[in-house]
Amino acid sequence: MSIILRSSIPFYPILSKHYSLNSKSVFHKLALYSLFVEIIAIINLNLAKPIIYQVNDYTLKINYRLTRKVNLMFIFLLYIIFFIFILSFCLLIVWSPGKPIPFTNEDGTVLRDSISEKIWVEINGVEIGMIIKSHNNNNPVLLFIHGGPGMPEYWLNKPYPSHLEDIFTVVWWDQRGSGLSYHAKIAPDSMTTDQFISDTIAVTHYLQKRFHQDKIYLMAHSFGTYIGIKTVAQAPNLYHAYFGIAQVVNPELSEELAYDFMLDFYKNANDKKTLKQLIKAPYGTFAYERLRDRVMHQAGIGTIHNMYSVYTGIFMNVMKNREYRLLEKIKIWQGKAFSKHTILNQEYRHCNLGDTILRLDLPVYFFSGIYDYTVNHYLSEIYLDDIQAP
Repeated sequence: MSIILRSSIPFYPILSKHYSLNSKSVFHKLALYSLFVEIIAIINLNLAKPIIYQVNDYTLKINYRLTRKVNLMFIFLLYIIFFIFILSFCLLIVWSPGKPIPFTNEDGTVLRDSISEKIWVEINGVEIGMIIKSHNNNNPVLLFIHGGPGMPEYWLNKPYPSHLEDIFTVVWWDQRGSGLSYHAKIAPDSMTTDQFISDTIAVTHYLQKRFHQDKIYLMAHSFGTYIGIKTVAQAPNLYHAYFGIAQVVNPELSEELAYDFMLDFYKNANDKKTLKQLIKAPYGTFAYERLRDRVMHQAGIGTIHNMYSVYTGIFMNVMKNREYRLLEKIKIWQGKAFSKHTILNQEYRHCNLGDTILRLDLPVYFFSGIYDYTVNHYLSEIYLDDIQAP
């Protein structure tokens, strides 16, 4: 037996057609009818006339009271959603006081000579934000250059503690146009490699003067290593040593190798859906850029080997960090989007450090993860072997 549903409302042509649906039981017929009636009732929230349906030889009428009831339920649901949104927003504000957490003893007293602060300093005409942390501010200063471009990394120190603050005075500097240093008035044409090197040297001078140290250490990660190694090549006398974490060499080649790796990975994993998506979005296309972060993390070759989701691994950890205010967290994403469309990003993507920087006049150390294909660890290893340094 089949069910015939006919709408009595002529200005919804798609619903004024006949729908023949196979059914084996009365329960199926009633369920299908009920579903259709609810859909029509919601669509006709403000309709004053009754809604009439014919089910085979039976005519049924839904009056205005039902549509009004559905209308009220729909409005109530919207209120609930709005309330949950406002509550979540308020909780995020309360959860994000934006004050650096001090280092304390077991009794809760702040450690003597420790430092835990968030400051802004004018660097080359732009207000730059940074977080400074150390158990003892007499420790050697280590300036950290984050990746991206445009992605601060202090938030990673909570779920994945580095303990660098035990032996260094660590300066987590949010670069021009990123996080604490993002401003809508920053000129896009100031986002260049030369400007970032100049900013790095200016921040270094500020730290040397403030902490009374002739030299500091420079540590960089991913994109930051592009700026870091160029800085120490230009001004080696300012630094004790350079630490490159996921040292970039040739970003374009690294991305191509990552793409090829993922094709093999998802093929061997028999993940036909993701494999098909990758094949349809070859490296270098806009479609691949949209797909890249998700498939990299799912394959365990993204930010961290066991971080399989950008949402839970990055977005949620940023939002859970208490030392950034909510507005500052929003600026992280604004800065990331802003930095992506700059001259700096284009210069970075098309660089080949293996052809330009092969001699450094200070000690150099590279750290790479064996699962890292975001910045190919094989390229970093080959590059380190080619560099001449003390």
